[in-house]
Amino acid sequence: MTTIPGAAPTDPRLDQARQVLRTEAAALQAIADRLGSSFLAAVDAIYRCTGRVCLTGTGKSADVAQKIAGTFNSTGTRAYLLDATRAVHGDLGMVAPDDVVLALSHSGESEEVVRILRPLRQLASLLIGLTSNPTGTLAREADIAIVLGPLTEADPLGLAPSTSTTAMIAVGDALAFVLSRQRAFNHEDFARYHPAGSLGRKLMKVEAIMRRGSDLRIASAAKTVREVFAQSVGHLRRSGAVMLVDDQGKLVGLFTDSDLARLFEQRRDHLLDEPISRVMTQRPLTIRAGSRLLDALDILRSRKISELPVVDDEHRPIGLIDITDVLGLMPEAAADAGPCRAAA
Repeated sequence: MTTIPGAAPTDPRLDQARQVLRTEAAALQAIADRLGSSFLAAVDAIYRCTGRVCLTGTGKSADVAQKIAGTFNSTGTRAYLLDATRAVHGDLGMVAPDDVVLALSHSGESEEVVRILRPLRQLASLLIGLTSNPTGTLAREADIAIVLGPLTEADPLGLAPSTSTTAMIAVGDALAFVLSRQRAFNHEDFARYHPAGSLGRKLMKVEAIMRRGSDLRIASAAKTVREVFAQSVGHLRRSGAVMLVDDQGKLVGLFTDSDLARLFEQRRDHLLDEPISRVMTQRPLTIRAGSRLLDALDILRSRKISELPVVDDEHRPIGLIDITDVLGLMPEAAADAGPCRAAA
């Protein structure tokens, strides 16, 4: 555990920090117990929405709305932010008739939010309020009001948005993830919306990075070693492995440049004119098309191999994962993979 120099376990600052966390945690527990029919009504309304969810608020509530919109978008519910301050100066024009509005205001009386409630009800199909005040303007004007109930801000003055913003973010997460499950949103959907960054790389499929077509070295296992390597001369993209197939085109073996080098080192070069099936690695490790790249990297790393054939449902080779192609993508996952021969 990382420690801060000079901060003893009994330091009153730690007591204050722990109290902040406990205050916010207790608030979340209380809100979880209060959730009821209005939350379900909001879920149903957003699920039926044929447009997008318009998240609106002002100040810190607008920041929270931006975060909730991002969570919605990444989990299958289309959403956008409408800053209440900018809305009254023309941004209301982005609201469409089939949109559902989710308006955020801890007090339910934020001037900018209250000012746009009636226009929003005219422009959108439904208005949902997320507030702590059951008698505030937002709760009264909304078609559906998710009321958080009384909250105590965690700052010493009880003024700075803290517990209230944490609570709104948490309820936004709850909405997003309940909707995500209701939509049967899965890993493949998530990967489609996250093509970049370490998360996207972990979720991408092997097809996104595997070598294919003219970049593959595929030969008949009945040919001699010399014939196979003579056939592979001229490949534009060098691969350290030849995938060997039988008469039906199914993968039966793998032979690497390292295997060839060992023949010479062991003075067994007379085998160059023997069928490559005699010296190939039989039944090499493979991965099925449609698998995640992360699973392929786990195999490369755990078995210390450099090449992994990708096969279809009939066990025909359709691609090859080469360690040199993935080192730059996911160095933390592939760093342990060494230049070893394929294992059976």
